[in-house]
Amino acid sequence: MTTAAPVPGQNPAYEDFARCVHCGICLNACPTYRLWNLEADSPRGRIHQMIHVAQTDLAAIGSAHEPQPQSGSLPSAPSLVNSSSPSKPARLKITKSFVEHIDKCLDCRACETACPSAVEYGKLVEHSRALIERDYKRPLLTRIARNLAFRRLLPHSDRIATLARLIWLYQRTGLQRFVRFSGVLELFGLADREQLLPEIETPFFFKELGRTFPAVGQKRARVAFFAGCVAQVAFARLNDSTIRVLNANGVEVVVPKTQLCCGALAGHAGVRDTARDLARKNLLAFAGDEFDAIVTNAAGCGSTLKEYDHLFTEKEPEFEKAVAFKSKVRDITEYLAGLGIVTPLRPLKPLYLRVTYQDSCHLLHGQKVRNAPRDLLKQIPGLELVELPHSDICCGSAGVYNVTQTKASLELLDDKMKNIASIKPEVIVTANPGCLLQLRAGVQRANGKQEVMHVVELLDRSMRAKKL
Repeated sequence: MTTAAPVPGQNPAYEDFARCVHCGICLNACPTYRLWNLEADSPRGRIHQMIHVAQTDLAAIGSAHEPQPQSGSLPSAPSLVNSSSPSKPARLKITKSFVEHIDKCLDCRACETACPSAVEYGKLVEHSRALIERDYKRPLLTRIARNLAFRRLLPHSDRIATLARLIWLYQRTGLQRFVRFSGVLELFGLADREQLLPEIETPFFFKELGRTFPAVGQKRARVAFFAGCVAQVAFARLNDSTIRVLNANGVEVVVPKTQLCCGALAGHAGVRDTARDLARKNLLAFAGDEFDAIVTNAAGCGSTLKEYDHLFTEKEPEFEKAVAFKSKVRDITEYLAGLGIVTPLRPLKPLYLRVTYQDSCHLLHGQKVRNAPRDLLKQIPGLELVELPHSDICCGSAGVYNVTQTKASLELLDDKMKNIASIKPEVIVTANPGCLLQLRAGVQRANGKQEVMHVVELLDRSMRAKKL
């Protein structure tokens, strides 16, 4: 069998897979294993499957190491892959079963936090998805949808804006209400997905690209703001809040004009060529040493921006740029907690406000930021922060997972809402736009009354509150 071109960027070595000793500590941390109790849908089970594919992919690995049996290792799973010639190491044919198990992974990386062997699972699963993208022929409609989303839409700001205008009309003209009550969504099995459609916010944040927002009072720092892609039409007011909070604390904010989508959704889906192209353009957009930090309010974006170097080999010219770039990337909560808030925070209402915080997976497990959001919330006078049971378990959003694996996503969301109901908060706070969408849908499904906000939105509201 002739090998295909290698997956671009860094590829894992056999040792990256072998670091998993199959101890099982990751199992309770894995949302899909908690749902189905299936070994093949656990981190160690998926890694075992990955080894069958990756170790014999000559273009990806370069040699055919045989894994050594380990105590407690998983049994062989020949049904997952088909070898054309056992005597000649060659790429294995990726089967539908392997694709399904890899697709069902949320890439939440909770297993990385739990793992005592420091397995970089996120890197492994994204490489497997890149192999699937290269070697596996998905159904026609799926191929069309993936091509439209990851190659034709997300890399192009003008197309995102055009689509957003159409959705805005759908939401504002009464058509959405008519469609929901007509039953047509249920007929085509789209009701749950349509419920996750973000509310479009006008004016779009695209109009702010290229602007510089001066610090209020004494200037303490100068940062570049990464505004996202879909966030510029669905979370434009969150971006406004982020800039206000930074400005109020003495930070000058520059919004680079030529920035594009970070490439997270494409990278997580295995569409690595698009992710690499977007990374190149963003490296240019944020080039220069005049920024103290590059700040984002989207945990998913921040995790990818901090790992841009994974998309390039050390021999590629972009690698060193990516290393320098990622050293400056900070989540907004991480940055504010480190800088320190100097503007006064005021109570949000006369009585205490009961708030709970849902960890965003790519902030907690990807970026290893846990305390910063909580520390910031605790500074708001009169706020009672109540810890959410299992706050480190994914809410089911996971990029486009709630669209591609809707049933599993909603099962996770319903479990999350039960945990939220057990502590009776007035406000649910998180740190990622995707989580905001998912949790708002969860409140609607549970007929709840909680407000769902980003950490920085609550800070902004507190900073602008009137004195009691």
